[in-house]
Amino acid sequence: MNDEAKPISVGDVMKREFHVIDGKATIYEALEMMKKFRTSVLVVNRRNEEDEYGILLVSSIARKVLAKDRPCKRVNVYEVMVKPAVYVEPEMDIRYCSRLFARFDLVRALVVEQNKVVGTISPNSLVLDGMFALEG
Repeated sequence: MNDEAKPISVGDVMKREFHVIDGKATIYEALEMMKKFRTSVLVVNRRNEEDEYGILLVSSIARKVLAKDRPCKRVNVYEVMVKPAVYVEPEMDIRYCSRLFARFDLVRALVVEQNKVVGTISPNSLVLDGMFALEG
């Protein structure tokens, strides 16, 4: 990257479309949403202003529900989600975000601006969209 080039930020490559679910919903309801919207991640809404966002991943459902043979209609999202969800700001340079993902072995993070989720970010976006643009 030359000295004149503007760094690529998380906001430049984040996925802006995301879907929100309540922590009290069942895993069955979450799976219905995931299938409908063709996604492997749902943002779990905060209960109130002092609460934190959560994140529900298909991989968590596989480990905590399917592998343990638990009935998905009787397990709630809050039992499976990761909370608090790791989040970054849209202004963060993709290189720092990538280091964060590597350090904490993350597969997804929320992008939060002014205490509101504005998107999600994954290593795929960082590499396929961000790194490609850096080299372009």
